[in-house]
Amino acid sequence: MDYGLIGYPLGHSMSPQIHALLEIPDYELHPLPPEDLEGFLRKAEFKGVNVTIPYKKAVLPYCDFLSPQAQAIGSVNTLIHDEQGQLCGYNTDYAGLELLAQHAGISFSKKHVVIFGTGGAALTAWNVAKDHGAESIQMVSRRGPIDYENIYSFRNTQILINATPVGMSPRLEDSPICLSRFPQLEAVLDLIYNPLRSRLLLEADALGLENANGLLMLAHQAKLAEELFLGKSIPDSSSFRATKILEKEMTNIALIGMPGCGKSTVAQQVAELTGRSLVDVDRIITERSGRTIPQIFQEEGEAAFRRLESAVLRELADTHAQVIACGGGAVLAEENRKLLRQNGRIYLLESDLSKLDREGRPLSASWEALQQLARDRKPIYEALADVKVWNDQESRKAAERIKEDFDAHFGN
Repeated sequence: MDYGLIGYPLGHSMSPQIHALLEIPDYELHPLPPEDLEGFLRKAEFKGVNVTIPYKKAVLPYCDFLSPQAQAIGSVNTLIHDEQGQLCGYNTDYAGLELLAQHAGISFSKKHVVIFGTGGAALTAWNVAKDHGAESIQMVSRRGPIDYENIYSFRNTQILINATPVGMSPRLEDSPICLSRFPQLEAVLDLIYNPLRSRLLLEADALGLENANGLLMLAHQAKLAEELFLGKSIPDSSSFRATKILEKEMTNIALIGMPGCGKSTVAQQVAELTGRSLVDVDRIITERSGRTIPQIFQEEGEAAFRRLESAVLRELADTHAQVIACGGGAVLAEENRKLLRQNGRIYLLESDLSKLDREGRPLSASWEALQQLARDRKPIYEALADVKVWNDQESRKAAERIKEDFDAHFGN
């Protein structure tokens, strides 16, 4: 291996994709059990590696040289061998977090900062906040003097940084803290990037707080690591470009709207236009249960159907680059709305009520029932949707509008 990433486990790392978008297409993931770390470093059969959990502090004793920043922070995320064969340790996470905060419009100057975690990423965050003039910094851990219960006493907290894996795929529902209990809170940075919107960031969004995930930090630290690996300068614009490309690749396109508005048909067209896989929630439910939706309603009731629907949405929320056609009532449950938002851009398909297909739809069998359904659901649909698209029964045009918006949103 010339270049790659060591850590244990590695699971959902996006590092190979990022480095392929930069200048190293053959970057490898190398899951390294703790008992193999010393042997790997002593063999020195690599030109350069990035280091992630749990080794950012563990590699320190093996380094012949530490950059001043890595030494000050006490954490290394990049290792290279110099011309003399010495193992040199650097920290490019620092500049990655700096750029992330700057791009999100978050200043640490004279602010009260809380950091979740005590590992290498948390130490980096502490140093960034300190160097940029934070008024106070509190480190939170499960076993430290400040834990996830007594942290609520720090009611003057203004900036919060999650430097733990809490909320990361596949445990999408997890969140380390309740943000509403910090009345002075202004901004949240979650160094997680899978999902794109952790539960912590969804809550920050709901509270109107400045917030960002860690994907730009990941891309920028990778760019800086490549500069060390290759011994040459790479423009900062490459970090932003790689971030946008990965965001687009990771984001699902989800279609919501009234029963019979054409979601399945339009979703099929969007899938064809974008080259993405199509998943239809109602179709998955019928295939798994071996029954039609009216049969499920008749035999077990709506509540049973909604449980099946939520289970499917939970699976789809942890996927990427899909086109998802949702059932008309899929967004009624708050949990389902959160799941869709974590990795999705959501399109509300609208149509003339009189033209909706009501055949085989238990909740909109009559005109009066359909009208009431529309009145009840419209506020929910509109609050959830990123974009509204009119479908006048020309599904191709609606699909083209969705693709145009999706491309424009990511700068294409």
